[in-house]
Amino acid sequence: MPYAIDLFCGAGGCSEGLIQSGFHILFSSDISDMVEVTYKYRHAQLGLIQGQNTWFERADIRNLHGDFINQKISELEIFRNKDVPEIDLMIGGPSCQGFSRAGRRDKEDPRNLLFGEYVRVISEVKPKYIVLENVEGFMDMQFLGYKGLNLYDEEGNLVEEGPVYPDGSVTPNILTAELNRIGYSTLEPRILNAADYGVPQRRNRVIFIGYRNNLPAPSYPEPTVEAGHHLSLRDAIGDLVNNANIRNRVNQRLSDYQRDSRAGRTPSFVTGQPIPCDRRHLQNLELPNATDVVLERFDLFNQGESGSMLRKRIKEQGIDITGKNALIQHCCEKLNMQADEVVNLFRNVNAPNDAIDILLTKKNIRQRLDSTEPSPTVVTLPDDYINPWEARTISVREMARCQSFDDSFEFLGKRTTGGLKRRVEVPQCTQVGNAVPPLLAKAVADEIMRVL
Repeated sequence: MPYAIDLFCGAGGCSEGLIQSGFHILFSSDISDMVEVTYKYRHAQLGLIQGQNTWFERADIRNLHGDFINQKISELEIFRNKDVPEIDLMIGGPSCQGFSRAGRRDKEDPRNLLFGEYVRVISEVKPKYIVLENVEGFMDMQFLGYKGLNLYDEEGNLVEEGPVYPDGSVTPNILTAELNRIGYSTLEPRILNAADYGVPQRRNRVIFIGYRNNLPAPSYPEPTVEAGHHLSLRDAIGDLVNNANIRNRVNQRLSDYQRDSRAGRTPSFVTGQPIPCDRRHLQNLELPNATDVVLERFDLFNQGESGSMLRKRIKEQGIDITGKNALIQHCCEKLNMQADEVVNLFRNVNAPNDAIDILLTKKNIRQRLDSTEPSPTVVTLPDDYINPWEARTISVREMARCQSFDDSFEFLGKRTTGGLKRRVEVPQCTQVGNAVPPLLAKAVADEIMRVL
């Protein structure tokens, strides 16, 4: 069985894909204590037991070294009185906030340099193949005065000082040069869309593959889903609608994807068979508390409509809010009007902007998802996504379905967090939103498995 290491593993999206592809994960690591709980729980469920046949280390990669990783692997019970095998694949997704194109990009963000630490660990462990996953912004992030890795011999003597790269060097070029210095060839990085590999989500990710110079080159995976035939949200989460009448109407039969999610895709280390989900105890369905005003506001959106699109429709066509009693009362209080006056105000075209602000709030990023399309990129704060069929946000389980996690995969800890805690906490929503879709990871891992 091929052996793998998963660094920056998060809750375990990459690990799920690797296991589905046939890899045995001997060592994994992440800095968060909150993802550690989820990751260990899932791996114990799969028969990957800490200290027996796998090891998870909660650590900052800057403090993680090859000697320690090799030691922990050699101490596993499965290798007692046996030679420790080579690592076939190391995979990792260094923290990407500084690379992200969604929001402010910070060239000084120290997390941008974590890919260099990843290269250092590669040089110390020397796996046969390496994969790095990141956001699209990874492709064009520039650095000023980036210093490469110092190289040492086995006795710890400095052999080569790390070069200082020209100002403006972009991340892929630095990474390619650094891997070449430590004996690895690379493929040109490629942007893969998860929807092309059976994931019901439009999610572009940069995949960067390297391999030791003496080994055959792998390839990037070819799409498994034809263009125009991507899975839709109905395919993914139609069976998770709460209202039975709506569910029976929109999801008259289970899709293949829904059946696979229920039956499981990731095999148990013990039985070799996936772990099905007990439908009576499906986890991660909790929703945030919302007022009647908020829920009625959600109900104003058509499928596929954003806040700005809804605002434009109200302005140009008017909208009938009859029956939205909490929302009408809210507008009455704010506009100092009677209920029939409020209804007429919005039913007519060209309602005043300040009145529309009260009806909708000034927030325009809210969006009702389109059931006929794949999900947009699953994010760590999903409360601005409205369920296609019901006036509510989406649950962590629905997010996980859009990411291609099995239903038996349970995310632990608090559902979400806010304020300054977002900088340090990794609750369920963040665990799902940060994850690599397992089916995308499997597609990449299958190509490594092929050349192995």
